[in-house]
Amino acid sequence: MNPNDIKADVKLAFATPIVTAELAAVAARNAELKALILARSQSHPSTQASNLGGWQSDWNMEQWGGPVLGLLLTAVKSIATNMTRTRQGKPVTVEWRANAWANINRAGQSNEFHIHPASLWSGTYYVDDAGAADDPAQGGELELLDPRGAAPAMYAPLLAFAGPGGLAVGATETIRPKAGRVVLFPAWLYHQVRPYRGPGERISIAFNLSL
Repeated sequence: MNPNDIKADVKLAFATPIVTAELAAVAARNAELKALILARSQSHPSTQASNLGGWQSDWNMEQWGGPVLGLLLTAVKSIATNMTRTRQGKPVTVEWRANAWANINRAGQSNEFHIHPASLWSGTYYVDDAGAADDPAQGGELELLDPRGAAPAMYAPLLAFAGPGGLAVGATETIRPKAGRVVLFPAWLYHQVRPYRGPGERISIAFNLSL
């Protein structure tokens, strides 16, 4: 039998959604958010959670971020609603509860692998990519760990699975920061921020969405 005559159907089971969206006309809003976050970093000390160096705000930015943050969270909630379904696959109407916090990473600073308990969706919004969008050498990528762990790659690490998303099996996926970009993923997905190596200030807003 000729193997080329065999028709195989592929079902991509247990997919893990990683959503990216580019928000339009964000320059003025990002400038306002940047000024707000830098001012907050001068008046409030950093929290210490996943951040390895850098500054991280308290986790209630929704209380001090003002209308400009409210507009961002409205967009984030809309994306999350469009990406959420009932178990029967039907669209949902969800009243999301959001909490958010700001991050500033300078040269050599990063965030270690972590998850966000007690949430359905988590994500980040890039206020200022500090040049990393145009220069990969500056680092600062968001890195997402295969939730199956390294096991699929342990036996034959040079082999991967055919199909969308199959090449990173047992490894990680990375997303480069870009001002105006929203990244949304399940809150249980382990993720980290690789060290930023540029001369600027990489500024982002992280968030959780719960019911």
